This record gives sequence, structure tokens and C-alpha cells, in this order.
Amino acid sequence: MTNTQGIPDPVGRDGPPARDRKTQQRLARGEAAALGELYDQYAPLVYGLALRVLDDEEAADTVLTEVFSYLWQHPDAYEPKRGPLRSWLANMAHKHAVRRLRWSAIQAKAEEGGAAEDSDGDTEARIRDVSAAARADYIVTAMPAGLRAALELAYFKRHDYRRTAADLNVSEAEARRRLRLGLQLLSTAYHPPTPDGRPA
Repeated sequence: MTNTQGIPDPVGRDGPPARDRKTQQRLARGEAAALGELYDQYAPLVYGLALRVLDDEEAADTVLTEVFSYLWQHPDAYEPKRGPLRSWLANMAHKHAVRRLRWSAIQAKAEEGGAAEDSDGDTEARIRDVSAAARADYIVTAMPAGLRAALELAYFKRHDYRRTAADLNVSEAEARRRLRLGLQLLSTAYHPPTPDGRPA
């Protein structure tokens, strides 16, 4: 499942829309406690995605501050009917990090007094690569525990579906289903669906 912000949104981890709507209303009323709760819950997600894109802890900290400052100053920018708040924050982190990465590339090019002709293409290729990696990270951390466990066994421990089924104490058919669904979700990180929801 993909939300309208373009971040793949695995089923099962995002809070109910009603809760997100109430949180937004609390922010609109200026309740600092609501922002603190969101920060405690989602700061690792925002920071982790920014760090994945920027590979710079200080820059990722800056993105973290920017995203939560923006939410505090513009609570109406988030529309609950368009998707979970978790996904909105992930999308904001990605946008801010990519903008900062592009700006860093422009500054570096200016300092070098003009880079090679393909430097812009190199920057865009890097942005595509780190964006896909960040989306993959988000998908893995957001997917239900059963899917994540199956993928980890298959990928990190090189288990086939039979061994995965035994380790997870599920049927072989269920292990195959989990692996297939997990891989389908991961594939959206590298081939995001088109705006109408079809695979790219």
C-alpha cells in the first residue's frame, strides 16, 4: 500500500487515522505536549531517514529540527485523510534531506569553480540511490514483525522458505507468502508505483 506522499506504507504499524487527527487538532491548539509525544515517537524515524540520505549526523540533526519545527508551525499541512502521520513525517524527512543534499552538491560545485559536465547527473543518480535505500529502510522498519522476521532470515541468514518456516514455526505456505509479500513491499522502494497506484 502506498500513501499519497509516495512513501510505501506497509500495513499494521501506523496509528489509526482518528488518533492522528486528534494529534493534529492538539497541535493546532498549540499543545506543546502533543509535539513532545510525536517527537519521542517519530524522531528516530525522521533522523534515520535523513541520515540514510545525507550520511552526515549534523545535517540529519538539522533535518530533524526542520521537520518538527515545520509541523509545529504548520499543523494544517498534514491532512489525516491522505495517510498516516508517520508516513507524512517520513516524506517530509525525505524531502528536506534531498533538498539539503542538492544544496550541498551545488555548493561543492561552486567551490570547485565548475565541476565536470556530468556532475549534475552524478548528483541526481546519487539522490535516486539514497532515496531508494531510505525508502527500503522505512519499509523494513514499518512492516509487520512477521514479514520482517521472514525477510531477515532469508536475507541475512540465507535460509530458504522451508528453514524459514521451521524457524518461525509457521507452515511452508505461510513462509512463502510472507517472503513474497515482504519482497513485493521492498520492490516498491526501487520501483515506486505510478500516481494511479500501478507498478512502475
